[in-house]
Amino acid sequence: MRLDEIEGAMTGQINATAPGRAEGFLPSPMIQNHAAFLSLLPDGALLCVWFGGTLEGKSDISIHGSVLPEGGDRWGPVRALSFDPDHSEQNPVVFHAPDGRMWLFHTSQPSGNQDECRIRMAPLTRDDKGVVAGEGRYLDLPRGCFVRGNVMLREDGAWLLPIFRCIPRPGQKWTGSHDDAAMGVSVDGGQNWTLEPVPDSIGCVHMGPVAGAPMTAFYRRRQADHVFRSESGDGGRTWTAPQATDLPNNNSSIAATRVADGRIAVICNLSSAATSADRRASLYDELGEEDDRPDADPTGGCVPIWGVPRAPVAVCLSDDGGRSFPHRLVIEDGPGTCTSNNSTDGRNKEMSYPWLLEAPDGTLHIAYTYHRRAIKYVRLAPGWAKGNAQ
Repeated sequence: MRLDEIEGAMTGQINATAPGRAEGFLPSPMIQNHAAFLSLLPDGALLCVWFGGTLEGKSDISIHGSVLPEGGDRWGPVRALSFDPDHSEQNPVVFHAPDGRMWLFHTSQPSGNQDECRIRMAPLTRDDKGVVAGEGRYLDLPRGCFVRGNVMLREDGAWLLPIFRCIPRPGQKWTGSHDDAAMGVSVDGGQNWTLEPVPDSIGCVHMGPVAGAPMTAFYRRRQADHVFRSESGDGGRTWTAPQATDLPNNNSSIAATRVADGRIAVICNLSSAATSADRRASLYDELGEEDDRPDADPTGGCVPIWGVPRAPVAVCLSDDGGRSFPHRLVIEDGPGTCTSNNSTDGRNKEMSYPWLLEAPDGTLHIAYTYHRRAIKYVRLAPGWAKGNAQ
């Protein structure tokens, strides 16, 4: 689709496009829209949150949200859910606490300096037009902590917040070279937090835990090689070192869940550095802000790879606890070009940062970034896995 076609389609309307499939674009007024997260609300509605503004890393990037009423065919009005004019606010995550309260977690960083990021937590409340964010606060975690995955509950009631740490290199610019994984743990309902590292996890980010015995987690990789996997046999207290699965990864986000038939589903881009020669200098090479520090020295870390195409979007199913994924259903394909983050010149063709959620009735809800311009929503009818992902 051309940019003007995408813009014209951003109405929130959902239309059937094939038997068992419906789709549409969320009605965002922002120029750039990215990093969607889906959550079911207690009344059966579906909440989508994402970040939007002019360009990732700019201080006008904020969290936004829209609600699709249960049984509805149009997303509701878009509301801003974060309000800091001096920071780029990114990667929203919604958590429904055991006491019934709903929380928004998101990142907050100055410019492209992810190693200076902090995590913010704010209450969300429901009204007849969507959700409203209350006053938030920063978590007592070290700077450089980032979020993307679901918050989990440990059997003792502790909150588990998946973290990837953007490790600072003194006097050098962040490039992702020393990023690793950890679990944020709160035993007092989110008031105080500790950080438990995942061993041998340099390059493994966007930790996405999946409930079960053992608990399993999946990772994006800075090295753009494979989706990695680790597990916890003690309910999330400790984790094994991540190991490669048979899924490719392009240094772009993934999401994982356990579906009703017991299998693990991962949604990702089926591409990697081995499948394309496309590259770019860094994630934030278009911000245009002066920074004469050298790039981080990768010694002791990894060499991140940026610019690998972000397509196709596929739901991949595993019968063996996430070690292999022989069943793959392509949701959408295209060039996936992401050597630019620009949302106004038409160069970006990515379909990235997908999220998936299976409703109690078996409906599969999917959202992902479309050409950095829009958030696309796809709905698959119950039974989607039986006839398609084989």
